[in-house]
Amino acid sequence: MTYEILKFLHITGIILIVGSVTTSAFWKVMADRTRDVQIMAHAQYNVVVADFLFTMVGIILTISGGYGMAYVADVDLLRYDWLGASQLLFLVSGAIWLVVLMPIQVRQLRSARSAASSAHAAASFLERYRRSSRTWLVWGIIATVPLVAALYLMVAKPDMPQIAGPFPVSTPLPVVAR
Repeated sequence: MTYEILKFLHITGIILIVGSVTTSAFWKVMADRTRDVQIMAHAQYNVVVADFLFTMVGIILTISGGYGMAYVADVDLLRYDWLGASQLLFLVSGAIWLVVLMPIQVRQLRSARSAASSAHAAASFLERYRRSSRTWLVWGIIATVPLVAALYLMVAKPDMPQIAGPFPVSTPLPVVAR
């Protein structure tokens, strides 16, 4: 029963992460297209809040559920090449989110709020914000690719060629007693 609960937490975490990433991007792009500073500031605030509420909770659930399952099933996390590759891809996506995307989002929120409260600030706001939004969108797509690739590997558990490093050839996961 413990394994199933951990698996549920792990899958729920992934749903929260992927859902937050995709819906935040959609609503931000739609708000930016209006070119209405008030709407853009409001949407940017919600993107930042959604990242902290849903993405962070999703990350915590994904990691705790995944490592919890590995512990309960007594699985060596580097024994399976798809599992090692998934962890690496998840880490790469998270690093991009933390180092590149979050700082852009916070800067955009500050600048959008400033522009929304001052006509003088709004005059120079749109072009800078649009450039920053393009950067955010490109890096957001780049960060999403390894996340989706990790999700695929976790579902498909493919036999992968041996990777130079700690990941040996894939073997089936042990069956967890229920």
